[in-house]
Amino acid sequence: MHPRDQTIFALSSGRPPSAIALVRLSGPQAGTVLTAFAGKLPVPRMATRALIRDLSRQPIDDAVVLWFPGPASATGEDVAELHVHGGRAVLATLFAALGAFENVRPAEAGEFTRRAFENGKLDLTEAEGLDDLIHADTDRQRRQALRQLQGLLGDKARDWRAQIIQASALIEAGIDFSDEGDVPTELIAPALAKVKTLLGEIEEVIAAQAQSERLRDGLVVAIAGPPNVGKSTLINQLARRDVAIVSPHAGTTRDVIEVQLDLDGYPVTVIDTAGIRETDDPVEQEGVRRALARAAVADLVLWLADAPDEKIPHQADTPVWLVRNKIDLEFSEGAAGGGQGHAMPVFRISARRGEGIPELVLALVAFAQHYFGTGEGGLITRARQRKLLQETVASLHRSLDVVGAGEELLAEELRIAAHSLGRLLGRVDVEDILDVIFREFCVGK
Repeated sequence: MHPRDQTIFALSSGRPPSAIALVRLSGPQAGTVLTAFAGKLPVPRMATRALIRDLSRQPIDDAVVLWFPGPASATGEDVAELHVHGGRAVLATLFAALGAFENVRPAEAGEFTRRAFENGKLDLTEAEGLDDLIHADTDRQRRQALRQLQGLLGDKARDWRAQIIQASALIEAGIDFSDEGDVPTELIAPALAKVKTLLGEIEEVIAAQAQSERLRDGLVVAIAGPPNVGKSTLINQLARRDVAIVSPHAGTTRDVIEVQLDLDGYPVTVIDTAGIRETDDPVEQEGVRRALARAAVADLVLWLADAPDEKIPHQADTPVWLVRNKIDLEFSEGAAGGGQGHAMPVFRISARRGEGIPELVLALVAFAQHYFGTGEGGLITRARQRKLLQETVASLHRSLDVVGAGEELLAEELRIAAHSLGRLLGRVDVEDILDVIFREFCVGK
């Protein structure tokens, strides 16, 4: 039997132990398994209490079971849910009993969602939105992912594709009636008007895409500077917990430490890097190399210094803020920016005492607001989506360029544009990318 025709099962709730664990089944054997466990099939979509037993009629657990006959289910197949107590022994016994059924096997990562996609319950943009929703760390990411799951981009793409197909049909009709005098002109003109309108709409969406992708990936802030200036203390203050070792000895941090923060709903990754200095220690040299490389690709660098004349390495395209630490030690004021030759924000803090930290956090929130802009209202959240929309736009532009060269060329470009939108939705020619997308899902989803 093909794996897609087998019945799959998985734990779809948190790892044990837990108060309640949800085990889902999907496939043609789901009803058979549920009947064997509970003694009979419950009323569809109605929670029913049952003492579930294995094939030898030994009791497993007092559970709540639900039955969702296909195609009116999440995956489009027959689906059963077992809500059992979330102890490890209960789950181990239940999984062993499930594995005793022929053609019933554990699900692979993302297999439930993939079956929903293959059965027309989700398009590919909605599946990607579901993955983003599972991995959302902040409320703004959650809201953006939920809009994708609800079909924000998919509905638009379906409408665009339908309009392109309509325009293509007019062009094809013009070709078919080319011997009927002025008929082709009467058909081509409204088709071209429709193409121009669509082109403007899609280009507008692409123009606003960068901030949506940023919100999905998050803002990266690197804390850099010489050794022993308080970088680890600062990241502990921002995280409100001890995530980095704080020591009076220079060179304590040898590798890059990352902390995920939620700043007013914006996802921010703060990086504590190794102290940047000349050293003969090969391990510390590697730490310095990684620190410089990470700072170079960050979205913002906080250069921490405890001396008024600190020299700051040049960052070509990355904004740099000078953060003067240890203000409680009363050092004398020097030139802000350490002779950089251009103005930059300067903050004075005491990472040890927490002085100035609230002001720095407020500034980070304001930076994040500017960085993300209105990104959560955008349609595009992934490079794959952007690439296919750009291909669609390119085909529509070419269709307008070849108007005078023959209706056949125009029709072909519109066919290519519709094909690109079909790939965006996952309805044509996407088998090569499905494994890549769905393997990112967790098991049980």
